[in-house]
Amino acid sequence: MTGNPGATAATALAGHRRRTRTRLVILCLLAAATLGAFLLDIVTGPSSLSAGDAIRGILAPGGLSRSATVIIWDVRLPQALMAVLVGIALSLAGAEMQTILNNSLASPFTLGLSSAATFGAALAIILGIGIPGVPQTWIVSANAFALAFATAMLLQLLARLRGSGGETLVLFGIALFFTFNALIAIMQFIASEQALQQLVFWTLGSLTRSNREKIGILLVVIACILPLSFASSWQLTALRLGSDRARSFGVDVVRLRFFSLLRVSVLTGTAVAFVGTIAFIGLVGPHIARLLIGEDHRFFLPGSALAGALVMSLASCLSKTIVPGIVLPIGLVTSLIGVPFFLALVLLRWERG
Repeated sequence: MTGNPGATAATALAGHRRRTRTRLVILCLLAAATLGAFLLDIVTGPSSLSAGDAIRGILAPGGLSRSATVIIWDVRLPQALMAVLVGIALSLAGAEMQTILNNSLASPFTLGLSSAATFGAALAIILGIGIPGVPQTWIVSANAFALAFATAMLLQLLARLRGSGGETLVLFGIALFFTFNALIAIMQFIASEQALQQLVFWTLGSLTRSNREKIGILLVVIACILPLSFASSWQLTALRLGSDRARSFGVDVVRLRFFSLLRVSVLTGTAVAFVGTIAFIGLVGPHIARLLIGEDHRFFLPGSALAGALVMSLASCLSKTIVPGIVLPIGLVTSLIGVPFFLALVLLRWERG
């Protein structure tokens, strides 16, 4: 007996609206949690300031001493803002990377972009080699971004020559990852003790180099990339069904992968150039969003950005509280968070066959 088509359509529409409302509520909760973590990041740190003083220092800077105002506005607030922006950039890049490669274990560092950025920083720190015309204070950041971006373009060229599949990009990325790591090891071997110390500190990842200028640049980059990513959301959702299905919907898969990789390289290169190597945020953030929201990229992409910002802000808080009086490099904290999560993903994939 055939059911009423009108009733079936109405039930399906009601279910769609219910899922949409649920996803919007989850996005609002993630945004609220991120705001809470951001405020917690501001009130924590190795100083005698209380949480109340920190909040008053933000709302009414004139009510505190000069030293307290400097701590809040010149140290804590820039670092807290940078944590949020870096979390958004890396997690959004990871979400697109996992989609275009069809690999849930992919992240911005899968293709060797982070290793390329580290090698660029090593050239500046150890050999003093930089882009002509770049000020000395920006030479490390400029080198890191330039090498990461150039690596992404090289990967795209190699993929076009040998095939456009995600597997091709991953294989080339792994090869470049080990190549740049070998070059970094050579740089470390020939470095002086002082230069080696600077490079090691850079590779650990740190928010201490945050300032208003870097925050402004990263904010502009994210503001320019976000609309482009959201505009491609339906194409990315179709790609999750497979390349053949996506092509049947009229999606130019090769073009989509190219521009997605371009966005990933800009986001990753800018974030890594300013704070150094930050591991696992691009892996953990998208998986949290996927678990809560699903694969609809209209909600998955903003969910990934918010989840990455939340995890990064919480990691920033932990970096200041694990060892009293000492601020640990945030890259170490994200690795401690990410490694168990990564192993759980590997085991889950293995159990599912």
